[in-house]
Amino acid sequence: MNSSHSDLQIAGDILEVQHLLQPAREHPATVAEFVGLARAIAADRSQWAHLVQYDAVSRWYHRLRTGPGYEVWLLSWVPGQGSGAHDHGTSSGVLTVLEGELTERTDRGVRRLSDWSQRVFAPGYVHDVVNDSLEPAVSLHVYYPGLTDMAMYAGEATPATQDVVPA
Repeated sequence: MNSSHSDLQIAGDILEVQHLLQPAREHPATVAEFVGLARAIAADRSQWAHLVQYDAVSRWYHRLRTGPGYEVWLLSWVPGQGSGAHDHGTSSGVLTVLEGELTERTDRGVRRLSDWSQRVFAPGYVHDVVNDSLEPAVSLHVYYPGLTDMAMYAGEATPATQDVVPA
């Protein structure tokens, strides 16, 4: 049979066949949808820019949004501030740099993240995020399920303490 020939033909407006259409999701449910959510929030500065604050003593963070099983956090980083090596417990995540530049360190190396850079990570992913630049940075973090625990690591493999500050 010729692969370019098919006996299937669609007559009429396919959009009128409601039972064939997938209903639009009210909330994200896949990695791609969480990445899309982060990009949509990043693109709409009116959702986050007026909330950003900078704290010279500790990283500033604000829970921006919650949904069924997920959280969205906004963080600011002045030069020199970092998260320390940590994981996100049972949560997966999407890290998006909104402004400035951050450096992510893992056991696999160092990666610079600048405006609109995104990192998607699975549960148990260990990294250290720091602002090594001379300018402040702002990042957006989506966690699914919502962030309930974070193990901090003294080295690269052994958890030191529990903390629930997003990073």
